[in-house]
Amino acid sequence: MANPKRKQSKRRSANRRAANAFKAPEFAKDTDGGLMRPHRVNPKTGMYRGRQVLDVEV
Repeated sequence: MANPKRKQSKRRSANRRAANAFKAPEFAKDTDGGLMRPHRVNPKTGMYRGRQVLDVEV
């Protein structure tokens, strides 16, 4: 079996674990003041970047 030549530093281990950590989704404010995921159509209003792209039945 192959073994590591040197001990892995604590910083390198922590950086690897941090890269795999769960990140909470970020939200952007819509024109109506509500929160939504960025770069997606607002499901409530059907607006994207100030334009109506979906017909939403209210």
